[in-house]
Amino acid sequence: MSYFLNDNFLLQSDIAVVLYNDYAKDLPIIDYHNHLSPQQIAENKNFENITKVWLKGDHYKWRAMRAYGIDENFITGNASDEDKFRKWAEVVPNTLRNPLFHWTHMELKNPFGVNEYLNTASADRIYKETTEKLQQENFRPQSLLNNYNVEMLGTTDDPTDDLSFHQSIRQQNKEIDVKPSFRPDKIFAISKGDSFRDYVRKLSEMSKVEISDLDTLLEALQKRVNFFDEMGCVASDHGLLYIPQPGKHSLKEINHVFFTVLLGDDEEAKDVEEGYTYYILTELCKMYYEKGWAQQFHLGALRNNNTIKLKEIGTDTGYDSIGDYPQAQALSAFLNNLENQQKLTKTILYNLNPADNAVFGSMTGNFQGEGIKGKIQFGSAWWFLDQLDGMKQQINTLSNLGLISTFIGMLTDSRSFLSFPRHEYFRRLLCNLFAEDIRKGLLPNDLKWVGRIISDICYHNAKSYFKN
Repeated sequence: MSYFLNDNFLLQSDIAVVLYNDYAKDLPIIDYHNHLSPQQIAENKNFENITKVWLKGDHYKWRAMRAYGIDENFITGNASDEDKFRKWAEVVPNTLRNPLFHWTHMELKNPFGVNEYLNTASADRIYKETTEKLQQENFRPQSLLNNYNVEMLGTTDDPTDDLSFHQSIRQQNKEIDVKPSFRPDKIFAISKGDSFRDYVRKLSEMSKVEISDLDTLLEALQKRVNFFDEMGCVASDHGLLYIPQPGKHSLKEINHVFFTVLLGDDEEAKDVEEGYTYYILTELCKMYYEKGWAQQFHLGALRNNNTIKLKEIGTDTGYDSIGDYPQAQALSAFLNNLENQQKLTKTILYNLNPADNAVFGSMTGNFQGEGIKGKIQFGSAWWFLDQLDGMKQQINTLSNLGLISTFIGMLTDSRSFLSFPRHEYFRRLLCNLFAEDIRKGLLPNDLKWVGRIISDICYHNAKSYFKN
C-alpha cells in the first residue's frame, strides 16, 4: 500500500503542480489569527512529548475520539500521555474522509519526517521517534515557527493581559513578529454576576481607572487599546453569537443598570445585555478605526451544548457546534452605523454556518472603502468549515460575489504549534482550483498572471492588510 501523502497531494494536474511549486509553496506564512500561547513562545521550552504538543487542547481530535467511543480518561482525563497517544492512534485509521486524517499525517510529516500511517501498529514507534525529536533544540516553539516559515503571528489576548510575554518575545526573536490581538469578549458578559464584577475590577486595576459607569469603562478600555497598540497590535477579535442590536433601553437606563450590577444587583442585567453590548462594541470599533486596526467578527457558534461536560471539564473542550442565528440585518445595521459615522475600519467577517456563506460574501460588498483592497473581508472558512469542502465553498462564494484576488487567505485558529500545515493544505487546494478552471477553459492559460493572484492570496494581501 503506497503512502498517499506525496509531493503532488491535492494537485490533480501538471498546471496545479506548477502553480503550487512556483507561486505558493515557499511563501512565508502570516497567521493573523490563532490561539497559541505567548508564554510558551517566550519561554521556548521543549515539549515533553508529542501528546503535550499535539493532543492537549485539540478538541477536533477529542470529538473524533468520543465519536469512536474512547473513554474520556484517555481524552481529557488522567491517563498517561503515552496511553492517550495510543488511543488516538487507534482512532486515526477510522477518520477516513474527515480532515483529521489529512491533518494528522501532514503534521507528522512536517516537522517530524514521519512518512507512514499512524495506527496501533506504528503508535509506539512514532511516539518514541517524535518525542525524542521534541527534545532537540530545533523542535522548541520558536524553532517550530521558523520551520514553518512563519513571518507574523497574531495571538488572541485579553485586554487585561500585561503582554509581558510579548515583550519578552520581541527582545528574543527578531525573525518572527508575534503580535497581540485585542479580544474583549468578557466585558460584554454583564449578566454573569460575580465573574463579571471580578473582571471589571481586574480591568480597573490594569488600566488604573476607577470604573463606576459606562464613561469610565470606556476610558479604561481606551487605555488598554492604547497599550496594545504600543505593543504592535494590528487587530481585534470578537466571538459573538451574532452582532447585537441597540435594544429598547436608553443609554441612561443601561448606565444605571451597569452601576447597579457593579454594586452586586443583577436583577436587570439580562434585560439590557444586548443594548449594553451594542453600545460598548460600537465604541470599541471607533477606537479600532482610530488605530487603523482590523476588526474580526467570528459569528455563529453554539457553545457549551453539553452542560454536564461543561461542569466536569469546562469550556473549549469539544462540545460546541454550528448555530442557526439570523445574521444579515443586525450585521448590516451595525456596519452601516459605523460607516455613517466614518468610523468603519478594516473588517473580517467569519461565519460558522455554511448556509450563511452568500449572506456574508455579499455583505462585504456594501461597505468596501477607497484606497484599501478588500477592506471588508469574507473571512477564511472557520472551525467546522476549515476542511476541503468548506474551503472550496468559501472560495467559490467569494469568487462569485466579490474579488478572490483581494482575499487575505488562510489562518490556523489553533492552539497547536503543529497546525501550520493547514496553510499548505489551503495553498494546495487553492492552486488546484485555479488549475482546474484553466484546464476547463474558464481562465486564461497564463500561469504568471494566475500565479501572481495566488501569491497575493497566500501572502502579499495579508502582509499589506496587517501592516502597522
